[in-house]
Amino acid sequence: MRTETLLATLGCNPDDHRGAINTPPYRASTILFPNLAAFESAENGTCSYPTYGRYGTVSTTTLEDTIATLEGADHAIVTSSGLSAIVLSLITFLKNGDHLLMVDTTYGCTRRFCDHELKGMGVEVTYYDPMIGAGIASLIKPNTKVIYVESPGSITFEVQDIPAIAKVAHAKGVVVIGDNTWATPLFCKPFDLGIDVSIHSATKYMGGHSDLVMGTISCKEEHYLPLSRTFRNTGACPSADNCFLVQRGLRSLSARLKLHYENGLHIAKWLKGRPEVDVVLHPALSDTPGHEFWKRDLTGACSLFSIVLKEQPSFEALSAMLNNLELFGMGYSWGGYESLIIPITPQKIRTATKWKHKGQSLRIHIGLEHPDDLIRDLEAGFARLK
Repeated sequence: MRTETLLATLGCNPDDHRGAINTPPYRASTILFPNLAAFESAENGTCSYPTYGRYGTVSTTTLEDTIATLEGADHAIVTSSGLSAIVLSLITFLKNGDHLLMVDTTYGCTRRFCDHELKGMGVEVTYYDPMIGAGIASLIKPNTKVIYVESPGSITFEVQDIPAIAKVAHAKGVVVIGDNTWATPLFCKPFDLGIDVSIHSATKYMGGHSDLVMGTISCKEEHYLPLSRTFRNTGACPSADNCFLVQRGLRSLSARLKLHYENGLHIAKWLKGRPEVDVVLHPALSDTPGHEFWKRDLTGACSLFSIVLKEQPSFEALSAMLNNLELFGMGYSWGGYESLIIPITPQKIRTATKWKHKGQSLRIHIGLEHPDDLIRDLEAGFARLK
């Protein structure tokens, strides 16, 4: 089936739910066993269905099956947040004395977990240039266990040569973990590129309405048992209601992404012509680093990108621009129906690469509003900036 059909049909089992077309949220902690043999199978770890609410319910397994199918994985695990999916994946494959290669453009919370928690656990962390490609071979050590990719980076949007990195990693027995949130399963099939474990913040496009927090982990068979063990032993379970909302959000994902893609690229091209803007960092634009990899490996682009202004405005000028926008809100996250804009400072967080741009950077998420209205809002903001 085509992706649009899968999104509309996966997880629909009305015969199992008295005719309800959508799987209802199963809110449960205690789950009763039909007999002693079933209880013993749970104790032995051989039970084939959920045995306690923390390990999942029908709401959980329905969504996991949907995510695995969309990503081309054998298994999926849903977690309480995108960050919990990142943390669970990293601690599954890293222990004291191991070495992690982390992309220098990674999500800020991932970096903080590496710098504070992993290092405290005795894991050595090396940040690397996102454009390194096969050159990453020079950074691999005998104790390197994981290479982490985030393509494109969710701040500066460089697209990595993942197949080249994965080829080198697998030759050395290194696991490749990738954050696929930006591209979604619709625009990128991570396992086709060589990624071993794929992570999503379902908070973003999968949920799509800025009203939930959840993460997902997808993998092939060989990596499922250690990941599922870590999940069971850490209790990072999502609520049944959030599982229901993500499953519902997936129904409209294809339609929403088409608008996000079209509107985002339209406004990115408009911004390139603005006299206040020095550079637009959008993977679908030819002058963004790694554009050739985006064109080769992905089938579309989402609506999150960055711009760099030609000047570094005063706090008062930037406040005048941002504080009075009518449609663009200032807030973390992205992937919802609403447009967002926040100032960012890549030069303060990079350690392996140097940020070359001098002006103020802004990260922009284009929502589902009409692009002409968003352009008018930005035009008024640029006028106030002056």
